Amino acid sequence: MFKGGMGMNGMQGMLKKVQKMQSEMLKLQDELKERTVEATAGGEAVKVVVNGSKNVVSLAISPEAVDPDDVEMLQDLIVTAVNEAMKKVDEMTEKEMGKVTGGMKLPGMY
Repeated sequence: MFKGGMGMNGMQGMLKKVQKMQSEMLKLQDELKERTVEATAGGEAVKVVVNGSKNVVSLAISPEAVDPDDVEMLQDLIVTAVNEAMKKVDEMTEKEMGKVTGGMKLPGMY
């Protein structure tokens, strides 16, 4: 037994817990890749759907948002909607992974 530390049984128990947590996290990562989030900009003039892998699944642009004299505004709306969707994916991932890790942030895992 280690002086002032945990014995071998305690270490093995902790290792099993860590392995179980890692397995649950990998399973959850696969599940999250299939989920989608939606974000809009400009009062729903632009709607973006992004999956958990941060790939844009769809982009819808309202005809009213298309103004040939103001292309910059449409570009800004698209960027805003995509960035918001990406932020939502990060928040979803952090929330779901936090359930598995008990709130601990594990570098490189998500």
